[in-house]
Amino acid sequence: MIFRRNLLCVGAAAMLPAPAIAQAPWPNKPIKIVVTYPPGGLTDVFARAYGDYVSQKTGQPVVVENKAGAAGAIGAELVKQAPPDGYTLMFTNSTTMMQNKVLFKKLPYDPDKDFTLVAWFNTGHLPTAVNKDVPVNNIPEFAAWAKERKVSAATYGAGSYAHVVAATLNKHYGLTMEPVHYRGEALMWQDMASGAVQIASGSYATMLPFVQSGAVKVIAVPTMERMKKLPNVPTYYEQGLTEKAFQVRGWVGCAAPVGTPDAIVQKLSDLMVEGGKTERIQAIINTFGIDEAARDRAYFKKVIDDEGPVWLEVIKSLNIEPQ
Repeated sequence: MIFRRNLLCVGAAAMLPAPAIAQAPWPNKPIKIVVTYPPGGLTDVFARAYGDYVSQKTGQPVVVENKAGAAGAIGAELVKQAPPDGYTLMFTNSTTMMQNKVLFKKLPYDPDKDFTLVAWFNTGHLPTAVNKDVPVNNIPEFAAWAKERKVSAATYGAGSYAHVVAATLNKHYGLTMEPVHYRGEALMWQDMASGAVQIASGSYATMLPFVQSGAVKVIAVPTMERMKKLPNVPTYYEQGLTEKAFQVRGWVGCAAPVGTPDAIVQKLSDLMVEGGKTERIQAIINTFGIDEAARDRAYFKKVIDDEGPVWLEVIKSLNIEPQ
């Protein structure tokens, strides 16, 4: 009789879906973070810092893999194809998730449909600076100066925010500045310091050594609020430039493959927000001149919904031929 009851129990269990038999709590194995850009940049720095916090709190290793190329598309495709089980995450930026829609004719991933948003990270203001020999202290003065001569505006890539700034200034003031595109910020700021180019916009941390040496001077910051690190530098808005292009923000985002269980996504979102309050991450954002840490997935969605169309409109206005 006992033997028969045991057989019935085994048979009933066999008919249950596998998760009902034994659904191990998440996480029970290492978590992988795919960073869609090379090591050393802010996207990579954030992935490693927040990943370490997740590891500490979950007790599982978090492994970071850099899969750079095609403005983030290579890494994004890998994450899109990963199982939606909470063990593969992506750290990328606004270019991969928004600008690429305009910069490429065809993408191997759909930014709107292939991912579940986890957390949003502000990358800080991208101040605009001029070479020390340019005799101006604000944007209107620069525009008046630039109208009288040939001016080169450095950018860290076609379609980058620096490119947007140059194009929007040209349109606003009727200037004819020529954008000069670099592969990243390092060489761009070196040429700015030497006077090879006259104006550029970029990350506070990368330009800081040149500001401190006096080689360049900051004349404006985007978004609606001044930078805590540069409290005396007025925003574009304060200087009379109210275009939306000067109000959008660059960011790093964490996402997971679409279909990842909601409870896991929420847990990860909560962990990212908690991690942003730690001493280590507060020190990182202070170094980079960033005024806030991680925000949750609901805020991330709001940024995509509110600022995404503005980004697309701005990038389209540059008339860049899609690759």
